[in-house]
Amino acid sequence: MAQMTMIQAITDALRTELRNDEQMLLFGEDIGANGGVFRATEGLQKEFGEDRVFDTPLAESGIGGLSIGLALQGFRPVPEIQFFGFVFEVMDSIVGQMARLRYRSGGRYNAPITVRSPFGGGVHTPELHSDSLEGLMAQSPGLKVVVPSTPYDAKGLLISAIRDNDPVIFLEHLKLYRAFREEVPEEEYTIEIGKADVKREGTNLSIITYGAMVHESLKAAEELEKEGHSVEVVDLRTIQPLDIDTIIASVEKTGRAIVVQEAQKQAGVAAQVVAEINERAILSLEAPVLRVTAADTIYPFSQAEGIWLPNFKDIIETAKKVLNF
Repeated sequence: MAQMTMIQAITDALRTELRNDEQMLLFGEDIGANGGVFRATEGLQKEFGEDRVFDTPLAESGIGGLSIGLALQGFRPVPEIQFFGFVFEVMDSIVGQMARLRYRSGGRYNAPITVRSPFGGGVHTPELHSDSLEGLMAQSPGLKVVVPSTPYDAKGLLISAIRDNDPVIFLEHLKLYRAFREEVPEEEYTIEIGKADVKREGTNLSIITYGAMVHESLKAAEELEKEGHSVEVVDLRTIQPLDIDTIIASVEKTGRAIVVQEAQKQAGVAAQVVAEINERAILSLEAPVLRVTAADTIYPFSQAEGIWLPNFKDIIETAKKVLNF
């Protein structure tokens, strides 16, 4: 196995599927010769040619329409939205068309489209570049929404997403692109979409989270262990559909839970997890389920994002409220 960053694992997954399926196409703004803003597609145009890996105009709405047209003609498009804050320009294509295509056509057509996009804070980007808008996608029926937290997960989940015959929104946290390396198989493998992963076993408290907050949660769990608390960390990996079985099994084991997301509290994913726990496992709870989130404001300018973003200290503070309830 090779030591890979998340960006390298993503590139490896894209290369794997370009080799496996001649109908797969990669396109987006500057993803060709430049290899994308973060070099996720670096070298792929040279290897597979301009007909399969190509640049588009700076028009997200055009990228969405092109994706749908290609899917209807039997291709397997993997478009990139350069930053997910620009998704508003392509919402009709994603939510109004891709998500409904199979239902609308009575199963005659599919939308085997994987929309890749970076998102997330902590890297001092300009306005609209770091917004966590995954809740909009998770609340849109017909879409699967995947948010990996590690290089290993990123490769396996991306291959699964590309092979899926329904649309998948595949979100890549900016801060994790080159944050660390881990062993990733060089051969192809898949990870099931809709299956969470217990990143750390524990018995006193469940932390349920995804994306970059997995690492903040693991750091918090290590600190809490020093005080005698055994904390389980569940990485959702897929926020739509949720792996309800893994969530409930963890909560029934520990009796206490907090849900952590980088997005604003009103943004929905954490609230949905809390609701599922309350509906299915309330009699197993020893304390209310609390949330750790960003504030319900517009994402701040970069000078203030360190104050605005939730971190491991916030998680520890909330965890202690639940542990001491």
